[in-house]
Order: sequence, then structure tokens, then C-alpha cells
Amino acid sequence: MFTHDHLSDLQSKSLKMQSFIRQQTFSPEQEKTLRRFSSWEVSELIFKINQSTFRGRLAAEPDLPGGEVEPDGRQRWFSLEEINELRRRMKINRKSLMPKRPANKRAFRVAIANFKGGAGKSTVALHLAHASALDGYRVLCVDFDPQATLSHSMGLNDVAEDHTVWGIMARDLVRETDRMNNAVQGAESGTALPQRKIPSSIRDMGLDTLRVTDFIKPTAWPTIDIIPSCANAAFVEFASAQYRHLNPEWTFFAAVSRYLDSIPDDAYDLIIFDCPPAIGYQSMNAVFAADMLYVPSGPGYWEYDSTTSFIGQLSEALGDLSEGFGSKLPAGKTSLPKSFANIKFLMTRYEPGNELHRAMYEAFRKVFGEHLAEHPIEMTRAVEQSGRFLSSVYEIDYRDMTRETWRRARDTFDQAYLEFKDNVLAGWDTLEDSE
Repeated sequence: MFTHDHLSDLQSKSLKMQSFIRQQTFSPEQEKTLRRFSSWEVSELIFKINQSTFRGRLAAEPDLPGGEVEPDGRQRWFSLEEINELRRRMKINRKSLMPKRPANKRAFRVAIANFKGGAGKSTVALHLAHASALDGYRVLCVDFDPQATLSHSMGLNDVAEDHTVWGIMARDLVRETDRMNNAVQGAESGTALPQRKIPSSIRDMGLDTLRVTDFIKPTAWPTIDIIPSCANAAFVEFASAQYRHLNPEWTFFAAVSRYLDSIPDDAYDLIIFDCPPAIGYQSMNAVFAADMLYVPSGPGYWEYDSTTSFIGQLSEALGDLSEGFGSKLPAGKTSLPKSFANIKFLMTRYEPGNELHRAMYEAFRKVFGEHLAEHPIEMTRAVEQSGRFLSSVYEIDYRDMTRETWRRARDTFDQAYLEFKDNVLAGWDTLEDSE
């Protein structure tokens, strides 16, 4: 017979192997680092300008960042910091290279969600974050998934559960309960109302004293930060049920939304959520805080069936919240019923030469119409390799494989990103102006 002690022993063995794998994947210090980008990539793939034009500007303006030159002098390699400095200082045909961002708007929030495991949520979130950063945007990722794939892919391994979404929710419980108790004490009433009590086991953890920035960690990408997850945060679903019992009036699903509302509007441009493969307390927090919903799905029938079930259950859950809380909702700047600027379905692991995949894409298109992303994520060898090594195709050096293989993988994510960006910009305009 096997008990939880056996599971603990198996985890210990797995953690040792996990450490070995990370040593092979990242640097000897087990820290992920970001590679440099060639002048060809910077000019043609990032800035979208002719390589000779780019080289001419560098020669004409020697005070611009020049990158590192190869020994043979044929190629320059730039860090992302240098790329962003060039972006700020250069104009091509009098046009700025800075990315579009509506004035007086907070960061735009996107939830990558589906409760089908293996749909590609973490892969999509990772690539959209990296593509956005290369485009000049400042990105905050929020990893809601206890599997922590996105956190590991960003190079974060040793994460305390206090600094995950669970910590944000527990912090919110204490603060919201105190707010409610203070409101009762301050009310003009002749009747003494009961105070909601938070047990010392929760209050003494001191989560309510954590600052907003305490949850945010830097990554190897200088313009990407992350609120990470970890396996120990898996108990959040059980803990949240207990928290709701302690304070039934606590709007648990708005905890993360309230937290994000406290981040300065100009701190980030995009906030990308990687959701767990389930509809629960964490995923509802992500969905409620999101301005746009991106639903990845594989090209098989079972993925289609699962996606259909997901949107049905999500619809019921959001409907129940609207009926259960209604106008009593103290949920920061977001209100019920929950609405999205857009909802998009993105097909992943797509093989254009596969007849079944083409048929499933057409089935998705007939059902979801304009809500289906036009550019699916194709399955290529480089895409498969990126998942195996916890890296995006943007992080893989094209010299590690044939340039044709690398370009095909990058092209599929570039097209998906450009469509994503258009959807973001359209949705961004619908947000209220910052106060």
C-alpha cells in the first residue's frame, strides 16, 4: 500500500532530476540568460527595416548602441537593452520605432485559458510575452497554474507560495475583511453588527503587509516581469474554499483584479495570464481580471469537445457570479456582468498538410466565425524543441539549426502575434481613460 509519504519520496527523487535537467537547460548557475540578437534579426525581423539602412544609420551615428562585433567583423549582436535604446532614439522616414500604446490607458490584460491540458496555454503565453517584448512593450506575466510551466520557462524555480497568486488572494482576504469590519464599525446604526474574524493561522502569516512589488519578480528578459507560481501553490483551491467560509461576503474572484488595479497604470503595457487547466478560484480570478480572453485549442475532435465544454462552464460560472453578487460587488474597477473587449480561439499544434487538422480548423471557423484567430500555431520541429528546452523560438539561436527551420517556426508565432497585437490595440481603445 502507498500513502502520502511515498508520494513525498517520489517528489524528492523527481526534484533531484529536475535540478539536473535545469543545469543542462540553463547556464551552469541554473540561471536563465537572454541571448543577443543579430543585426539581421534587429533590422528585418524586429524593426522591419532594410539591413543596409540599419547599418547605414549605425555608421552615420556612432553614438548609437553598436552591439558586439564578431571577430570577422561581419555581424553585430545586440542585447535587448540596446535594441530598446535604438528603438527610442531612431526614426525611419520620420516614423518612430516605438510600439503603439493608447494614451491615458492602463495595461491591457489577456487571459490564456482553457481547461484542456496540453492545449498550449503556457506555450502561447510564453511566445506572446516574448514577441511583445521584442516589439518594445513592457510585459507582466501572471502564472496562475500550479504546474508553473510558464514560471520555469521564464527561469524561476525557487518560488515561495507566499509570493504567488495564492499569496495575493490570502492578502486580499485579510484586507477586504478588515475593510468590511471597519465599515461596520463606522456605520451609523443603533445595532451592533458581528465582526468577521480571520484566524491567527492566516493573519499571523503577515501577507497583508506585503507590498504590491513583493509579488513581482524579474526575468531574463529586461522588459518582462512575472508573478510566478509553484507546485506548493496547488492547495489554493482548498484554501480558497476555506477562506470563503470565513467570510462569505468576500468577493474572492476579484482578488487579483483589485491587486492589479493597485499597480501604476504606466508600469506595464501588457499583462498576460497563464491559466490552470480547470475552472476554479484561480482561473476565475484570471478571467474576471482579463480584458480579452484567448482560448488555445489543439486540432483534434476531443480538443474541440473540451473547448466547447470549457466555454459553457465558464459562461455558467460568470452567470452565477452576476446573480450571486449583483450590485453588492466591491470588485475594484471591474463590474458585473463581466464583459470582454474580445474573445479569440487560437488553434495550436496545427499541421497544414494534415487533412483532419484542416477539417477541424474549418469546423472551428464555422462555429466561432470572427472569433477564430486567422493564423494558427503550426507544429514544427523548432516549436517542439522550444517546448522541450523551456524556451520560445525567439530565445533559440538560429545558428543552432537550419535557418529555414528556425524561420518557419518564428513565422508562425510572428503571424499569430501580429494578429494578437491588432486585437489588443482594438480592445485597448475600449478601456476607460486613467483617472
